[in-house]
Amino acid sequence: MTERVLLTGISGFVGQHCGAELLNEGYEVVGTVRSAKKGEVVEAGIAKVAPTEKLSFVELDLLEDAGWDDAMQGIDHVLHVASPYFVAEPKDEDEYIKPAVEGTLRVIAAAQKAGAKRMVLTSSVVAVAQGHPDGRYGPETWSDLDGGISTYAKSKTLAERAAWDAVEGSAMELVVINPGGVFGPTLSGRADGQSMMMVSDMINGKMPLLPDMKLGMVDVRDVARLHVAAITADGAAGRRFIAATSTPVDVVDLATALKDAGFTKVSTRRAPTPLLKIVALFDKSVRGTLPLVGRTILFDTQLTMELLDWVPTPVDQSIVDTARSLTAA
Repeated sequence: MTERVLLTGISGFVGQHCGAELLNEGYEVVGTVRSAKKGEVVEAGIAKVAPTEKLSFVELDLLEDAGWDDAMQGIDHVLHVASPYFVAEPKDEDEYIKPAVEGTLRVIAAAQKAGAKRMVLTSSVVAVAQGHPDGRYGPETWSDLDGGISTYAKSKTLAERAAWDAVEGSAMELVVINPGGVFGPTLSGRADGQSMMMVSDMINGKMPLLPDMKLGMVDVRDVARLHVAAITADGAAGRRFIAATSTPVDVVDLATALKDAGFTKVSTRRAPTPLLKIVALFDKSVRGTLPLVGRTILFDTQLTMELLDWVPTPVDQSIVDTARSLTAA
């Protein structure tokens, strides 16, 4: 029989690609959305790369109990991808932390009650290495909550820790994917998420200066394949899998790849870090990037490559595919 997967956050950049990968692998997919109209848009995007006969939607809210128990009936596995990404620092950190933690716990509780076999949770490398000095970090490392990290990183760290605590002693297995900055083609035709918005700004000449920032990157198609592989991979249960370039990629190198591909409005000029710090006093988005400025964080991805058979998509291909998908929309 076809196995059914409940996919939270299917309307997001990563969620749409996860939905497409699941459908291409023969799973029946139930995607959570805020409204039926959003489901129509999502289906149109996924239909570009996958059959949608086994795709359906259910209206649910991560901050409301209503509907989750019913939606989980007959579900074999859960991909909990829903988690908004923000750069700007909020006035109240609970704006990020409360939805991340409570939403994760609500999904886990409903999945456990329904007898789901395995949950794959989307976390982030910001739950792995923020608040630590430059160096190499692996799946055994957790971000230091007292290390001056961003609120977003704090929300991801607390949500993932809450998930591990919630499944301890449970019959349901948990696997966590920790992606870096996610790039790649959009299925929606929109610049969904901060990574896509950054590329959009770069190719449209709206980033005249680039920060001294290096990113652990991953292609969205790789992220989707890893999520789906994690559903059945032997030895994956109870593990975290980092999905990011082992050596971080300089934003200037990304800009250069775009310029070489014919995107002539892209700037490759570096912004002086002291200037960024001044701008950050007035701009919440710039302030949110400061924990990454001037840092060199390397990631140990050996486990991901071995257990989930990950062969990373080349960075230049990923960034150029991102830009081309935005200009084709």
